[in-house]
Amino acid sequence: MNNPVLLENLRSIPDFPIKGINFRDVTTLFKDAKCVEIMTNEMYDLYKDKGITKIVGIESRGFIMAGALAVKMNTGIVLCRKPGKLPAETYQQTYSKEYGTDTVEIHKDAITEDDVVLIHDDLLATGGTMKAAVDLVRKFNPKKIYVSFIIEITDEGLHGRDIFDSDTEVTALLKL
Repeated sequence: MNNPVLLENLRSIPDFPIKGINFRDVTTLFKDAKCVEIMTNEMYDLYKDKGITKIVGIESRGFIMAGALAVKMNTGIVLCRKPGKLPAETYQQTYSKEYGTDTVEIHKDAITEDDVVLIHDDLLATGGTMKAAVDLVRKFNPKKIYVSFIIEITDEGLHGRDIFDSDTEVTALLKL
């Protein structure tokens, strides 16, 4: 897809948060109404015929497009958060990161077996957080799971897409 307007508005910050990392800052896309419109419309076109009933937004930047797309697609929104942020009973999924472990959780009553779920986050690099979210959503046994990102990083030797099973459809609006 690589829409030129999105590419022009995406900010890259070299050596952040550590030397050698080229940080892709999606906040510059979120602050521009035209970019939000483009991203929402492109994601809608990708998923409008998939029967999506719930969109899971991963904390925190994943919440933004999950909300925008849910309005356009007339679906519910489910929050995938870090531990201790959701008030009711949750399912949890712990996963390894390059410097330790982390956990994500979703309310136990958020998804049913009748749901078709789109899980969204802002960026795919190594894929660890999204893979944990997919594994967590699978505990609900929904009909189907789709995965989407605004950006997929491929130019730094990262192969985050490879972490997902072949039955998981992964899309990204921008591939860098």
